[in-house]
Parts: sequence; C-alpha cells; structure tokens
Amino acid sequence: MKGSNAHNVQQKIKTSETTNNISPSNQSRATRTLKLVGASVVAVGALTLATQQAQALSALAVVNGITSSGGVAVSKNILYGDEPLQDLDIYYPKPLAQAIKAKQAIGATYPMVVFVHGGSWESGNKDEYAFVGQSLAQAGYVTAVINYRKAPKHVYPDYVEDTAKAIAWSVNNAPSLYVDPKRLAVIGHSAGAFNAVAAVSNEDFLAPYGVKPTDIAAVIGIAGPYSYDFRKYNGATAFGATATPDEVMPDRQIKGAQPSYLLLTAENDNVVHVTNTVKMTQALKNAGVTVETGEIKGASHATSIGAMAPPLRWVNDVRAQVLTYLDKTLK
Repeated sequence: MKGSNAHNVQQKIKTSETTNNISPSNQSRATRTLKLVGASVVAVGALTLATQQAQALSALAVVNGITSSGGVAVSKNILYGDEPLQDLDIYYPKPLAQAIKAKQAIGATYPMVVFVHGGSWESGNKDEYAFVGQSLAQAGYVTAVINYRKAPKHVYPDYVEDTAKAIAWSVNNAPSLYVDPKRLAVIGHSAGAFNAVAAVSNEDFLAPYGVKPTDIAAVIGIAGPYSYDFRKYNGATAFGATATPDEVMPDRQIKGAQPSYLLLTAENDNVVHVTNTVKMTQALKNAGVTVETGEIKGASHATSIGAMAPPLRWVNDVRAQVLTYLDKTLK
C-alpha cells in the first residue's frame, strides 16, 4: 500500500491557468494528474443565490461554484483500495503546489487532514465536497477528501472499514505527499462524522493496516450521529437487518488508546440531535480520552459544513472553530 499511488508527484502536476471552476475529471482512474485549479468567485447575485441554497441543503454544487481555489492544486481519483468508490482526491496548499510544479526541493513537511463526507451512508461523493478540500488546503493543510462504499448495497461496517483504509493509506503515504504523518487529523460531517469517529475510536478498524488510533493526532466530528437507535428511522437500511445500536454505535465501541477529539454541534440542527454528541463525549471521557466540544451558533445541519467554503464563512464560524483546533493540535 505504501507509496503505491502518491509517488512521482513532480512528474504528474499540470498547470491550468485558464480553469475557473473545478469540474469532474474526464481522465481514467489510472491517470492521476495534478491540476492547478483557479476557480474565481462569481458575481454578487450568484453568491446571494448560492448562500440561500446552501442554507436549504441543496447547495453543494453551487457552493463549489463560488469557492475560490486560492491557487491550491488537486490530484483526482487516487485509489486507496481495489473496490468501487475506494478512491480519494488530494488538495495541496498553494506554496506546496507551486514548489512541486517548479520541481523545487521541498524540505518542510505539511500537516494533513482526511475529510469524510455525509449523506446518510447512502449518498454524496468526494466531488460534491471539493469546497472542503479547497478551504482546508488554503489554510495550509494537505487534504484528502474521500469516497466510500454506500448503502444499501454496502452496510455497516463496510463504510467504516473504507474510512479506516483511507486513513491508513494517508498515514502510510504521508512522506510521498510531503506530509508529516505525526500531524494528521480526521474530520467528518454527519454520517461522515460517524465514520471518522468509529474508524478511529475502535482500534480494530485500523489494526489490519498496522496503524493505531494514536497514530492520528486528532479527530473532529461535525454534527455526527454517534449514539441513536437507527431502527426507528429510514436510515436503518445502512446498518443491516439484524444490527443493534449496542453493536455499532461508536459511543459503545471505544477500544484502545485514543487521540484528542473535538465534537461540534449545530445550534439549529433538525437532523442530528445534540444528544449524540453529549453521549459520545461522555463515553470518550469515561475512557480517559481528551475531548472538547463546541456549538456552531446559527448553523443548521447543512450550513454546519457548507460554511467551510470561504465565501460563506460569514454564515457561521464552523471554519474558524475547525482551523483553531487544527492549528492548536497539528501546527
């Protein structure tokens, strides 16, 4: 696994000075070139429309359309496994992208974030969350935005196993990505927060790849459903017909020494109740884990991630809270 997809970065980067928006890759999965993306913020009217749609949870494509790339680079469709949807995109901060493009010697290493998207374990993909990769790369973090297999074809624990596999791939390939593996954090939103927390808090998920939870510096969960009875909701199909909350909820599966955690809730979240974070926080504390919590004032379930896009960061302070914690734990 180590280095299998991330080597020879200098030979694969290409410059696209005229690109104004991130668009889906037309290359095959085997062609993993780096492209400098140069998205510019659109007109004020479009920005207003995008903001309204972001608050209505139908805005992912629009959010991406108004997010300036800030000169970051992205390497698309890198495989971390052999199954469909076991791939990820890597976003590089501007200084690193420029140095790679110029074939300059790169002495310093960067911190890294692995981001796991939400979607009730049934929908969503890494391309829809390009704005998160751009936002974190603009802040100086090499960022992997991952795909994972979805329900109903793939039920628990498949999507958690995929998340663990992508995390381990990132740790093991860190040197080829100019990343310090000791400064790597995992972030998830909604169902992705469940995946991220579950994959790290139970050491059994990372163990097959020779990685321990303490090899991760920090975990950030945003509006995650860590402790609820899924059998009462439509999402039950993501867990299998015979599964029970005691068998799968992360607050009941903590195993092994842990990194620090930040668990954020959205003030106006009508999708994931705050009790999920309350119970997960208590379970981590009972296990002797360092955990912090925070509330994103004025945020809905949707804007608790949508405001990671720099043009929308005035909507709430999720980006500021995330970056403050990352800067404290990784830099």
